[in-house]
Amino acid sequence: MAQLLYRLGRFSARRAWFVLVGWVLVLGLAGGAFVAFGGSLASSFSIPGTETERVTDSMRDELPDLTGASASVVFQAEDGAFTDAQKSDIAALLEDVATIDDVSATLDPFATEAQRTEQADTLAAGEQQLQDGRAQLDDARAQLDAGQQQLDAAITQAQAAGLAESAAPQFAAQQAQLDAGRAQLEESAATLAAQAPQLEDGQTLLDAASAIRTVSEDGSTAIATVSFDEDMFTLSQETKSEVAAALDAANIPGVSVDYSSTIASSTDGLIGPGEIIGVVIAALVLLIMMRALLPAVTPLISSIIGVGVGVAGSLAFSGVVDMASVTPILGIMLGLAVGIDYSLFILNRHRKQLLTGLDVQESIGLANGTAGNAVVFAGTTVIVALVALLVTGIPFLGVMGVVGAACVAVAVLVSITVTPALLGLMKNRVLRRGVRSQIGHADHAPRPPRAMRTPRALGAAALAIIALLVIAIPALSMRLGLPDGSSEATDTTQYRAFTAVTEEFGAGQNGPLLVVATTPSAVAEDDQVAVQADIVTELMNQDGVVAVAPAAVSDDGTFFAFQVVPADGPTSETTETLVRDLRGLSPLDGSAVGSDALSGDIALGVAGQASGNIDVSEKLANALPFYLLVVVGLSLIIMLVVFRSILVPLIATAGYVLSLFAALGAVTAIYQWGWLSGIFGVHDPGPVLSFGPIIIMGVLFGLAMDYQLFLVSGMREAYVHGLPAREAVVAGVRNGRAVVTAAAIIMISVFGGFVFSHLGMVRPLGFGLAIGVLFDAFIVRMVLVPALMHLLGRSAWWLPRWLDRILPNVDVEGAALERAHPAHAATTPADDAVVAAR
Repeated sequence: MAQLLYRLGRFSARRAWFVLVGWVLVLGLAGGAFVAFGGSLASSFSIPGTETERVTDSMRDELPDLTGASASVVFQAEDGAFTDAQKSDIAALLEDVATIDDVSATLDPFATEAQRTEQADTLAAGEQQLQDGRAQLDDARAQLDAGQQQLDAAITQAQAAGLAESAAPQFAAQQAQLDAGRAQLEESAATLAAQAPQLEDGQTLLDAASAIRTVSEDGSTAIATVSFDEDMFTLSQETKSEVAAALDAANIPGVSVDYSSTIASSTDGLIGPGEIIGVVIAALVLLIMMRALLPAVTPLISSIIGVGVGVAGSLAFSGVVDMASVTPILGIMLGLAVGIDYSLFILNRHRKQLLTGLDVQESIGLANGTAGNAVVFAGTTVIVALVALLVTGIPFLGVMGVVGAACVAVAVLVSITVTPALLGLMKNRVLRRGVRSQIGHADHAPRPPRAMRTPRALGAAALAIIALLVIAIPALSMRLGLPDGSSEATDTTQYRAFTAVTEEFGAGQNGPLLVVATTPSAVAEDDQVAVQADIVTELMNQDGVVAVAPAAVSDDGTFFAFQVVPADGPTSETTETLVRDLRGLSPLDGSAVGSDALSGDIALGVAGQASGNIDVSEKLANALPFYLLVVVGLSLIIMLVVFRSILVPLIATAGYVLSLFAALGAVTAIYQWGWLSGIFGVHDPGPVLSFGPIIIMGVLFGLAMDYQLFLVSGMREAYVHGLPAREAVVAGVRNGRAVVTAAAIIMISVFGGFVFSHLGMVRPLGFGLAIGVLFDAFIVRMVLVPALMHLLGRSAWWLPRWLDRILPNVDVEGAALERAHPAHAATTPADDAVVAAR
C-alpha cells in the first residue's frame, strides 16, 4: 500500500491540474446527480418491528386516511380575541393551502369549535327533551292513577247500590281506556329509556373530549391542522416548502402565523453561522501552525472538495433510500473534520522532509506513502466503525453510518490525491519564506529524550482517570428521546408554535397519542357509540390522560381509533409512563368495560409521536451495549495488529471507553440537566438525542484510534530503534504532539461550530463529538496513555511468540518504503519540534 501511495503522490504532484480538474468534474457530477435524482429528507424516525410501527401498519390497512402526515398551524391575535374579519381571512388561507398538491385537507379551527359547541347544544337539548318527556310521563302516569282511583270508587259505589251489573259495560269501557293509556305510557317510557343511554354515551364522549380545543378559552389563539396524503418519510420537500411559503405569505392584519416542524423542517441552509465560525477557527489554527497562507488553506480546499462530493453524492440516493434530515449534517461534520486533519498529516510530513533537503517531488511521494498510508489506515478505522452501525438493525441509523462512512472515504481519497497535487503546485512555498533559506541545514540535532518521573506518571494517570470518571457520572441518569419543538431555536416558527400550544392548550396537545382498539367481532352501527363510550371511559381512568376523543371507525366495525391527549409533552417521563400503562391495558375484556355489544377481548395498540419516541429510544438503548462490544472488539484487534502488543490495545481501548462515557456525561449534564444552559443555548432541557450516544460512540472510536496511532506508533518506532521503553514514550509524544494537537483543535473547532447550529437535532451531536475529542486527545492520549506506558515500561510491548508469528505485519508508517528510498534523511523528534515552531 505504501508503495502504491508513493506512486500516486508523485503522479498527483506531476499532473496537479489534471487531478484538480478531475475532482472538480466529480464534484459537478455529484451535484448534478443530487439535483436530478435527490428526494426528500424525513424529520421523523421509524424502526421496523416496533409496536408503534405495527399499530401504524394496521391503521394503514383499516383507516388509511389517518396515516398521512399532519402539521399544526398556530394563529395568534395580537389584540385580544379574533375578529370576524380575521376568522374569515384564516378560513380563506386554509382553503388555499388545501389546494396544494399532496395536501389532503385542512381543518378550520373556528368551524371545528363551532361544531363542538353545536354538538354540546344538541346534547343539552336532547337531555332537556328527555327530562321534559320524563316529566310529562310522570304527569300522565299520575292522571292515569287518579282516573283508576275514580273508576275503582265508582265501581264500589255501584256495587253498594246494586247497580254494578247494569253499569258493567260502562266500567269495562272506562277500564279499557285506562289500560290503553297505560300501555301507551309504558311504550313512551320505553322509548325514553332507550334514548337515555345514547344521550349518556354522547355526553360521556363530549365530556372526555372537552379539553381538546382548537380555539383557546380567551379566543386569542387557534390551532389549524394540515393533513397530507403522504407520511413523514415520503412527504416531499417541495410540498412542505409550498405550504410554508403560503403560510409565510399570509398577510392577515393583527394575526401572527406559526407552524410545526412537520412543515418547517428543511435541509435548506445545512451550514449556518455557527458551522462557518468553526471552520474559520480551524483555518486560524492552520495559519498559526503553518505561518504561511498557502499551506494553511491546502487542508481547507481538500476538505471542501471532499465534503461537496461526499454529501452531494449521498443525497443523490435520497430519492430511493429513506434518509433522515440529520444524515447529511453528519456527513458534513465528518467530511470537514477528517478532511482537514488527514490533509494536515500529509502536509506536515512533507514540510518536515523538505527541511531536511529532500527533493520536492520525492518528498511528496514519500509523505503520501508514509503519512498517507497512516491516513488510509485511520480513515479505514473510522469507516469500519460507522459501517458497523448496520449491526444495530436500525435502518435510519445504518443509512447515517453508511453516508458518514462514504464521506470519510471520499475525504481519504481527496487527501491522498488533491493534497499532493496542491503541494506540487506550491513547491517550496509550502514553507514560509524565512525558513526556506535553512533547508538542508544540519543544525537540528535531536535532544535526547528524558523519561518522565514515576511519581509524576502515577499522579497524572490517577488525576486523568478520576477526572473522567467524575465527568461521566451524569451519564448514569441519561434518558434518551427524540427532539420536539421545544429544542429548536427560540426564534424559529416551530418553537413559537410549540410554546403557544403549550401555554394556551396544554403541553399534551403538542404530542397526542393514537390508541386503536380491535374488537373480537363486528360492532353494529347502532352500538358503536356505546362501545366508544366504554373504551373512552376506561382510557380516561388512566393517570396522565387529559382528554380522549374518537377519531374513526373502520367500515367493518372492528377497528376503532381514539385520540388521547396526555397531561405533558411527548418527551416527558409521565407521557412515557402513560404509553406503557395504556399498552398494559391490552387486552380489555369487552364485558369488563361495560359494553353489552361485545363479548371477548379488545386488543389495544398505541401509536403517535410519543409512542414512536419511546420505541425508537428503547431500541437504540438496547443496541448500545452490543454496538459498544463490537467497537471495543474492533479496537482490540486493530491495536493488536498495529502495535504487536497485548497491553497497548488494552490501554487504548480503556482510554476510549473513559473518554466516551465522560463525553456522554457532559452531554447529559448540559442537554438533560440544563447545566451551563445559557452558554450552550439549551433553553428547554430534555432527554438526550436518542441516536446521539451511538453516533458519538462510533465516530469517537475512529478518531481515538487515529490519535492513538499517530502518538503511540512514534513510541513503538523509537523503542524498536533501540531507545529504552520509557525514553521511547517521551520521544513518541514529542514526535506526534504538535500535529495531533493541531488536528484535535481543528476537530473540536469544526464539531464545536455545530453546537450552535440552527438545527436543534444537530447541537448535541456537535457538542458530544467536540467534547469527546477534547477528552480523548488532551487527557487520554496526551496524559493518560503516556503515563500508563511509562509505568508499564518494557512490559507494554510484550507479545507471546506464538501470537507474534501469526499476526500480519502491518507497516502503517511505511517504514519499508523509507528503507527503499535511502536518499530520504529520516526525521527526528527534534525536527518535528523545529517544524512545528516554524
